[in-house]
Amino acid sequence: MPAEAPPAEPKSLRDPNALAARKALLDSPRIAPIRALAQKIAAANGAEVPDPDPLDGGVEARLLLLLETPGPSIRGTGLVSRDNPTGTAANLFRFLAEAGIARRDTLIWNTIPWVIHAPGALNRAPRRLEVRQALPCLAPLLACLPRLRVIVLSGRVAGLAREELAALRPDLPVIAVPHPSPTYVCTAHSVAERIRAGLTQAQTCIAGGHRASLAGNCRPMPLNAGDGPWSGTSSG
Repeated sequence: MPAEAPPAEPKSLRDPNALAARKALLDSPRIAPIRALAQKIAAANGAEVPDPDPLDGGVEARLLLLLETPGPSIRGTGLVSRDNPTGTAANLFRFLAEAGIARRDTLIWNTIPWVIHAPGALNRAPRRLEVRQALPCLAPLLACLPRLRVIVLSGRVAGLAREELAALRPDLPVIAVPHPSPTYVCTAHSVAERIRAGLTQAQTCIAGGHRASLAGNCRPMPLNAGDGPWSGTSSG
């Protein structure tokens, strides 16, 4: 498989060779500004911040998909990626593909971009204080994304960023969907359907840009209290 070819199946980064090939692409110009921001955030917080996936859109992204926080398993790849070897990432891989969202149109990131778990610790829910500490990281992230057309908030923790995002970019539609954690997706058929509906709506925003928003085809979905547990998980 060529180094730049996107994988056809989820969990491809469990292959050490695939992971090495992906990391060799991290010097891509469209990824560099976001990697630099990740490094600044890591230094400021004394914690690890995984890199964006270099097969995704980087600064060219038209869709920003915010998850919650990197899970402990992110240390295995060091990437925020739909290709990570986790159930959450596999679900995200499939949902994005079903919605017809081009990979180069996306940037997957976390509301709390740094790892909140101590090495060897079990997964835990992020604290509200950690969310508040992370919100100032959104402004420099949005400044890296001049082509952005829509923001998708995945899960309750990401939903807490809605007011901040609306203040920073009132021109952008913000769509809330449930978290793609396998545990939560399996609780009811409606969870997967809500994720599909939200991502389909996001694709409409990408395809039509601001015209779709003005035409009423890209209305923000209301945040539902059942958007998933405070799981502390992401695509990691």
